[in-house]
Amino acid sequence: MEDIKKRAAILTGASSGIGCAISQRLTALGYEVFGIGRHFKEAASFDDPSFHPIVCDVMDTQKLCGCVKMIAAEWPVHVLVNNAGVGYYGLHEELNPQKIRELVRTNLEAPMILTQQLLRHLKKQKGYVINVSSVTAGASNPHGCAYGATKAGLSSFSRSLFDETRKYGVKAVTISPDMTDTALYRNADFATGDEPESYLLPKEVADAVEYVLAQRDGLVVTELALRPQLHRIKRKSNQQISGK
Repeated sequence: MEDIKKRAAILTGASSGIGCAISQRLTALGYEVFGIGRHFKEAASFDDPSFHPIVCDVMDTQKLCGCVKMIAAEWPVHVLVNNAGVGYYGLHEELNPQKIRELVRTNLEAPMILTQQLLRHLKKQKGYVINVSSVTAGASNPHGCAYGATKAGLSSFSRSLFDETRKYGVKAVTISPDMTDTALYRNADFATGDEPESYLLPKEVADAVEYVLAQRDGLVVTELALRPQLHRIKRKSNQQISGK
């Protein structure tokens, strides 16, 4: 009898935070999950045999493309989650070319490249491209101009991709979280507020991914914005900032 392989999911930024939560949720849903990350130090979090950690920086385009091509050659890829992200905050004049390049390449270039590499496979599977953007994509972002611009670009790409590929059965989806309790703000002079109502949890973004995947064939939830009830941030002390 022919061996029928499980559907596969490819996820970037899988080693911590939102990516870790989504990885665990996808394995629980029965996917063979290939998680891409720069390191997997918290190995105990990835003890499911259906999770395959792949050490790769998404800015290493050659290695990244080689990895996903090998996965797609062996597995039916049904879900791509473009989750990897980096954030630099502050006055735009205080950034430097290296940080701007990292923002653009991680938050925007890598999702577009991965989608291009996998789109023919996703068309065959009538699968999903899930882009984890940000509520900043639709807002003015002083002290985060470049970050907001990359997320606006990702959301625009996602909307256009849906219109381009919907006739082939591909579901292009944008999930836009507000402030989430992750390490994204390690390079900022602020952190999430103290009240639980002032931030999201990574598992709640994973809940949104599960909700998207649970819809009947023929219905696509193209955009989801997730916000905490309260708008609060906490300023870091100079000692906290210097210890980034």
